[in-house]
Amino acid sequence: MNLNDTTSAAVLDRLQRQSADPRRRILFTGATIVTMDPELGVVSGGELLVEGSTITAVGHDLRADGAVVVDATDAILAPGFVDTHRHAWEAQLRRIMPDVDDLGGYVTTTLAGYAPVYRPQDMYVGTRLAALTAIDSGITCMLDFSHNSRTSEHSDAAVQALLDTGIRGVHASMGPHFGDWDRQWPGDLSRLRNQFFHSDDQLLTLRVAALATDEIAGPAFAYGPELARIAEDLGVGVSVDAVFGKVSSEAVLRWNKEGILGPDVTLIHATGLTAEAWRAMGESGTTVALAPTSDAQIGLETAIPAVDEALAVGIRPGLSIDVEVALASDMFTQMRALHAIQRMRAVNAAHSTGQQPSRISTHDVLDFATLQGARTNGLQGVTGSLTPGKKADLLVVQAEDLNNMPLNDPVATIVLGSDARNITAVLINGDTRKWNGEVLDVDLPALRSQVHASREYVLNTSTID
Repeated sequence: MNLNDTTSAAVLDRLQRQSADPRRRILFTGATIVTMDPELGVVSGGELLVEGSTITAVGHDLRADGAVVVDATDAILAPGFVDTHRHAWEAQLRRIMPDVDDLGGYVTTTLAGYAPVYRPQDMYVGTRLAALTAIDSGITCMLDFSHNSRTSEHSDAAVQALLDTGIRGVHASMGPHFGDWDRQWPGDLSRLRNQFFHSDDQLLTLRVAALATDEIAGPAFAYGPELARIAEDLGVGVSVDAVFGKVSSEAVLRWNKEGILGPDVTLIHATGLTAEAWRAMGESGTTVALAPTSDAQIGLETAIPAVDEALAVGIRPGLSIDVEVALASDMFTQMRALHAIQRMRAVNAAHSTGQQPSRISTHDVLDFATLQGARTNGLQGVTGSLTPGKKADLLVVQAEDLNNMPLNDPVATIVLGSDARNITAVLINGDTRKWNGEVLDVDLPALRSQVHASREYVLNTSTID
């Protein structure tokens, strides 16, 4: 697929001019299609048809009268990645503490030091930067665990940033851990729901964000029957962060007795949990969001991503980025880190025992980063695979670039070979968000100026030396 020519520009022009037409058709031809649909599998030399915002057919020799044809020869079509947990407001502080030693260091510096000085415009700039970067690296759906909602205006700014990027965003709202704030959360969730999330057929969805226990920020943010009731009344899911160790294990067992675990609840990290807690999670169908680099690099609880524990109870987890103040921004890094860590542990455990290591595959981690991520975010019927009837959230990955050629295994090429530079195009909800290797509708000089100004304000105003 060659997008670096006048033909490519003409195709993009047609796509953009017809973007508002619900009958618009786009036909991708000649591609290796990694559907991540268990029944469709990989389709070689295939075609994929998009009508309006929806994938309507995958196969060969599709009829598509009047379609905009995109020649995807030498490219891989794949579902967009799904990020199940990122604190997007922090993006202008990227890699400011790359060697943070533990959760306490992160909490003290970022949540107690930088977060209290954030203005609504800083929330907007950080969230928009994170979402645009997500799109650039092939993440078409991002759950923003927005835990710095000091006022209603802070929340509105974070939601508006997601809207303005065109990402499939999940706004998981929570009040701040430390500092002064309006105490409008969780009461303000109803207003947010009515103002921004009034339709079930839109790019943005809402979730309640909470913590596992009261250890970090007090009982107001700890998940329990009251927050579960609020989520049920709003008709939204719950994402629970900082699920670590013995105290969280006890909380999980308590939630199970209270009947507030289930598929609409996501437990984030889930490191160092007891076997009893994992059984309760598996039996209730609770979802799990792993943060492979966060757990390992920052050293959260056991520092080992809990993929084996999840799989043992029938949970196929989603993957997430977590905090860009210390970590990489892209899903390729998460997939590779988890793939390497789990296989290392499996071989090490079987070494000298005569047993066969139980290793995950590249297909497993791509499944976690796409289909299972969508399920974790409550969007399994919307995105996560190139299945007819789902929304057209997809990537065009160059398979014959210098770092990928020759194409031997398309799944391994995505997981082990590719990075953001190989993603030629990104579609979200059928709309083109990246083309010819560039994210569209972004004034980079203006964005850069806003990011630098916001960073300087936060650094100069905070109590951190």
